[in-house]
Amino acid sequence: MRARFILVFLGLRRLVAAPFGSRRPAVGLRRPVVGPLGLLRLLVGPWGLQCLLLVVLLVSAGGCHSSNPDTPHILIQTQAGDIEVELYPKQAPKTAGAFLSYTDSGFYKNGSFYRVLNEDNQVTGAAISKLIQGGIWKTNHAKAAGLPGVPHETTQQTHILHKNGTISLARSEPGSATTEFFICVGDQPGFDFGGENNPDGQGYAAFGKVVKGMDVVRTLYARPENNQSFTPSIPIFNIVRK
Repeated sequence: MRARFILVFLGLRRLVAAPFGSRRPAVGLRRPVVGPLGLLRLLVGPWGLQCLLLVVLLVSAGGCHSSNPDTPHILIQTQAGDIEVELYPKQAPKTAGAFLSYTDSGFYKNGSFYRVLNEDNQVTGAAISKLIQGGIWKTNHAKAAGLPGVPHETTQQTHILHKNGTISLARSEPGSATTEFFICVGDQPGFDFGGENNPDGQGYAAFGKVVKGMDVVRTLYARPENNQSFTPSIPIFNIVRK
């Protein structure tokens, strides 16, 4: 891309940067009609036009960038809007890799957010959690239950803590997680390694964070629920790479 940009720029320079007077018409010949590019050159001068074209090229190049493979983005598509999540496969290769494989395989099409934990639906005196949980447990239970568990990567290993907007895999025992995930609403240190929210002290496997659409997460979080279950479940149209 950089080499192509330099070649285009040099070509444009040849087009517009000829010094004044270098193309002066011969005496007695009719002066050619000035086109749009020539008119612009007359208004701003050759170097001014060159700089203007450089700015246009830089803006165009900036709008054509591809996603960074080290931090791929995915979109969780819901009726309330999209939730854009940045994943960290370098820090959590097994967890993020498994989630991306499920995404690429189309597992999350017609999934749902089905569970919510808030201040009002948990046992008094216990560590309070705030999250929404989704996946295909309710819509394609056989698929979710039939997959091999993802080896557990703790926050002590990955250094991805459960902060506001962190996405993490739901599990029962370490190494049992598959397609089901949750998004933290507010900081949840109890989900980190050694935290109080899990009796085995291993915490949950975080692998990314919401970078756009946290307002959508909070909208879903506020939906009606009964005994920690959304009523009704909230459809996930699909999860796709951005």
